Amino acid sequence: MSAAVAPERAAGSGRRARAGTPGISPVLWLVVPGVLFMLLFFVYPLCYGVGLSFQGEGGPFSAYADFFADRFVSDHGSRESILVTLRLALAASLINVGAALPIAYRMRGPIRGKRIITATVLIPMTLGTVFVASAMNNVLGPAGWINKALLAVGLADEPVALTGNFTGVLLSLVISGFPFSFLLMLGYASGVDPSLEQAAAVLGAGPRARFRLIALPLLLPGLTITFCLSFVLAFGVFPSATLVGNDAGPTRVLSKIAYTEYANAQYATASATAVIMAVVQLAVLGLVLALRSRLYRGSTAGGKG
Repeated sequence: MSAAVAPERAAGSGRRARAGTPGISPVLWLVVPGVLFMLLFFVYPLCYGVGLSFQGEGGPFSAYADFFADRFVSDHGSRESILVTLRLALAASLINVGAALPIAYRMRGPIRGKRIITATVLIPMTLGTVFVASAMNNVLGPAGWINKALLAVGLADEPVALTGNFTGVLLSLVISGFPFSFLLMLGYASGVDPSLEQAAAVLGAGPRARFRLIALPLLLPGLTITFCLSFVLAFGVFPSATLVGNDAGPTRVLSKIAYTEYANAQYATASATAVIMAVVQLAVLGLVLALRSRLYRGSTAGGKG
């Protein structure tokens, strides 16, 4: 009897010893599908695209030289397109975040009609950029409703150029991008504990002081993230610039150049344009995050609960 129990005890102690030794946890295997997905659909295309940009006909850096020398298929100013895209993305991001902040800050508490207002703001997001751009041509175009009304009442002698230019593309980006910024800011604003401002009010702080000294520092991380995401979303603008803008120059954005080069089988220059887009975006995001850290270094923990 004792001889039979001894091997079982030895086997049990061996299993416990193996279980106690450090190793790979079975839970970590759950990460494998995500890692494989990232490698297959992000890392590999990224490396392939960057490598393709160095395979120009004139040498490793010939595609980049052609970009900055405006020697692309369309010859419409590749270098100027960086500034055009930056102006559109920065302007749209600033307008969207600047407009979303006060509205979200006001709607963070219980107000009448909050659900209706939120649903109304989200309508442009459900329509899509192509539908919004097409609708803008019908409303703001030379033969649109607004120009017809201006001409009918005598406020304009000729149609006002509201599309086919920088203004039209910017309006399209604001209309389609504002709901995204609003949703993000509403989530951040709802997480700020109102008792902090109530305590400041008891101590005599006015509304502006409470917002500047309490709410704004707590909202600053959310503002930064919202601006960065809005900028990335607007920087890759393509449908609005094509349908509402003018590809000949005023609104010739980088994504349009990359598409034109790819459509003409100029894969090296198309990849070089995409790499330049990524570098410009990363530079802007780095500057924004650095500026945020310089503006405020204190605690941002002020959530509810």
